[in-house]
Amino acid sequence: MDKQAIYGWSDAIPHTADYLTGSILKVARDSGGKTVLDAGCGNGSLAAQLAVAGFDVIGVDGDEGGIEIARASFPGLRFEVGRFENSPPGMFDLVVSTEVVEHLYAPHELARYCFDALKPGGTLAISTPYHGYLKNLAFGILGTWDRHFTVDWHGGHIKFWSKATLTTLLEKQGFKVTGFIGVGRLPWLWKSMILIAEKPAA
Repeated sequence: MDKQAIYGWSDAIPHTADYLTGSILKVARDSGGKTVLDAGCGNGSLAAQLAVAGFDVIGVDGDEGGIEIARASFPGLRFEVGRFENSPPGMFDLVVSTEVVEHLYAPHELARYCFDALKPGGTLAISTPYHGYLKNLAFGILGTWDRHFTVDWHGGHIKFWSKATLTTLLEKQGFKVTGFIGVGRLPWLWKSMILIAEKPAA
């Protein structure tokens, strides 16, 4: 398989940007930080939006194809090929990771990577598709489980997260979860969720 196109990235803005980017930018502004790491930056679209908003941002992704597109699309920004089992490229005020953790066999590596990338007192904003009781019940009633959990796409979702399970993942790595934002669609049927967490200052 061509390692240059693991997830089939193009230069198109991801569809999740419609309901994620505004909230991520608000979290970034509210954090009071200046330096940002986009962990799992894909084609660089979110990193570029953060840069336009005035942040000093670096994007990291394990997909060489995505990084090539990011570098070509946003030549003024810094993008690096990097894997979560390795060390991050420095320490930052804020780490963002959007729609990444659901694709990972070893999500604890992402959580550890984000923790190591943050300065003490720094903020993490991590998003993933939302799964909660009412949404799961709606899937059952409407008979849409097979469509939602389809296996017919490359690089698909292999783990499905609730607020509780994602909180547990982060807390095990030393984070303190401080906020939750549901995004997209109606409340409790959200498309995705964003957890906000802090690395303890001491």
